[in-house]
Amino acid sequence: MFAIPTGDNVQNASMKFAMKQSSSFIIWSVFLLVAVHLSVATAVADVRQDAEIAVSCLHRNVAAQKFQDDMKSLDLVFEVAKRYFSNNNLETADKFYLLALQKSQIIESMLKTSEVVPLPEVMDVTTSPEPKAPVEPAVVEMSEEPNSKRIVGTRGVYTVVRADTVRLVAAKLGVTQQHLRSMNGLDAKAYLKVGQKLAYNNRKIIPQQIKNGIIVNIPDRTLYYFQQGVLVTSLPVAVGSPTKNEKYIWQTPVGKFKITAKMKDPTWTVPPSIQTEMEEQGKETFDSVPPGPENPLGKYAMRTSIPGILLHSTTRPSSIYSFSSHGCIRLSPTQMEHFFPQIKVNTKGEIIYKPVKLAVTEDGRIFLEVHHDTYNKSTNLVAEARQMVEKQKLTGLVDWVKFKSVVNQKSGVAEDITLKVSGATGPVAQLGEAAPRPYLGAAVN
Repeated sequence: MFAIPTGDNVQNASMKFAMKQSSSFIIWSVFLLVAVHLSVATAVADVRQDAEIAVSCLHRNVAAQKFQDDMKSLDLVFEVAKRYFSNNNLETADKFYLLALQKSQIIESMLKTSEVVPLPEVMDVTTSPEPKAPVEPAVVEMSEEPNSKRIVGTRGVYTVVRADTVRLVAAKLGVTQQHLRSMNGLDAKAYLKVGQKLAYNNRKIIPQQIKNGIIVNIPDRTLYYFQQGVLVTSLPVAVGSPTKNEKYIWQTPVGKFKITAKMKDPTWTVPPSIQTEMEEQGKETFDSVPPGPENPLGKYAMRTSIPGILLHSTTRPSSIYSFSSHGCIRLSPTQMEHFFPQIKVNTKGEIIYKPVKLAVTEDGRIFLEVHHDTYNKSTNLVAEARQMVEKQKLTGLVDWVKFKSVVNQKSGVAEDITLKVSGATGPVAQLGEAAPRPYLGAAVN
């Protein structure tokens, strides 16, 4: 038998349908707010990192001496940006970081007006057809690639594909945007064309060898995976932002861990701390986000034994190789697709913090890699690097001019600092009293 709907039944059914539609609208509105919040947070982190690198590069140059007033103004704006960021006022911080970045670019352009450096032969760079200011690229020194089990990455040339931006290419390669712009003479607003060639150097020293498992080094934003004592893969990652105050600590913690669970198409359970942050920023709060394109965990996630810390893919691939998460470790969606099946539950790992790395290759070459101390955990990077040299009794084999350049630049690239003598066929074995004096540096990182 079939029930004939009465007027009340029709009215009730209509009300239920309307309520269902309204509920769906609210749910999707919340998801949209999630995406906007995460997009803003990532954008601020990207602009902040660009500004930090630009300001740091100018201070390593002669800018402070040539343009003292401009540098004082830049430092003031940058300090204001940092204060807003530390107070979690991301929108205002973004404006001041962007202003600092623009001021840096102006000072940099003033510095370059008196000097033109030729473009390296390896590159074929095409810029935007729109009017643009001339940009002079840095000289790329093409040294012989090291053949060593202690070093990964290479000098190479990347071919731009559709939808690439400088930020996205940098994330793919595990280098900074400043690195790509410097090596290729790109303006800050450079437009990339399909087929364009970009030179890069993502050479890194493996920070720690283990038999089986995962090593994540926070300063170089890189994950290293070992099997039977052999490095299987190294992947660029995003780690926690430097934020650390009385209310929030978004820094990725160091320590040993195990993979306790693996999840495909995970549901994101929003931590209370992030809910509190969103509430303070006047945003809609929510408890969880189901699987889908708006889920910041992406398609894959692995839970670690460190409370609240996941290894997961992301819906923001351009955020990779940045300090922009709330503590979790993000991987590129494409790379996570291949990495996820390799990892088993109970796989061991360790998160470490090593901004300075030194390696001696099998043929005796000495490489040094120095990163910015983003979490302010080191007291003196110069002294730390010098102690590594002295501990391995390499003082007489190091070119201390190159050493000084590497520790001052903090480029995050493994550079050859081996002392070479005219007429010698390999690294110098004995220099005795003629050895150059080690660089002592300053107490400021």
